[in-house]
Amino acid sequence: MKEEIRDPAPCGILLLDKGEGMTSHTAVRRAARLFGTRQAGHTGTLDPNATGLLVVLIGRAVKAADLFPEGEKGYEARVRFGLTSDTEDIWGVLTGREAPLPAYADVARTARERFTGRILQTPPMVSALKRGGEKLCDLARRGITVEREPRGIVIESLSVARTEREDEYALSVLCSKGTYIRTLCADLGEALGCGAVMSALRRTRTCGFSLDGAVTLERLEETPPEERPALLLPADAAFPAFPALTLPPFYARLAQNGCEIYQEKIGTAFPPGQRVRFYDGDGFFAFAEARDYPGGSALKPIRLMRL
Repeated sequence: MKEEIRDPAPCGILLLDKGEGMTSHTAVRRAARLFGTRQAGHTGTLDPNATGLLVVLIGRAVKAADLFPEGEKGYEARVRFGLTSDTEDIWGVLTGREAPLPAYADVARTARERFTGRILQTPPMVSALKRGGEKLCDLARRGITVEREPRGIVIESLSVARTEREDEYALSVLCSKGTYIRTLCADLGEALGCGAVMSALRRTRTCGFSLDGAVTLERLEETPPEERPALLLPADAAFPAFPALTLPPFYARLAQNGCEIYQEKIGTAFPPGQRVRFYDGDGFFAFAEARDYPGGSALKPIRLMRL
């Protein structure tokens, strides 16, 4: 039975440990219902078969979605050799490859020498990237394949560990936004001449957060409704790179009404484009950006986070 929507809604960041077999949209919708709000979103999707960190924005925190820092992403994955797939993972149509399985030393050396640092990666057809207004995955479902340009990505670190299976290894990856781990697995298999597919994926880091402190939907459901807001991080927790500025009451009221605050009036000198966090006596209330105006440089509120 659906929980009653309560008002006013809580506001903050929920670090959710998403389970397997669930879309990110479903996970967000369930979390929103448990917090009694219709306002909810996330900062980056996870495939249904992937698990791990999903940064969920609750209440007015959704207003800051486009401001979130990209940062590096962290993943724990499994790569299984001797197979290829139309989706580059084990959940697609699989084809066996007649080739010897690689030794651990060869896998580790190839990963280190060919797949770390700045590399080029061709996005898979089964992805949310768009071509002519359509998602590539939708084209793929209709049997359409289009050319994709390789894109530059950065693999900060890539380590390989043995598992209980001789044909499967564990990967720990720190990488830039836009990296497809299943494509990394498939490319590693091609480089070793035996093919490979991704057989498991867990995101451990994104948007400056890690799985430490993340909660499952089961834990959220078991938490009494009155205690759930304590599981939320403040809406400004993801933005330590934005300087914090506490405004005097007069200027805080102006900012709350959307007015720009001239820097000479408050003794600041942030360069154009610098974003800051506005606070008043009650705490954080807005994001602002330094902009040049005919009358001088001012801090313009760009997201009011408190009613």
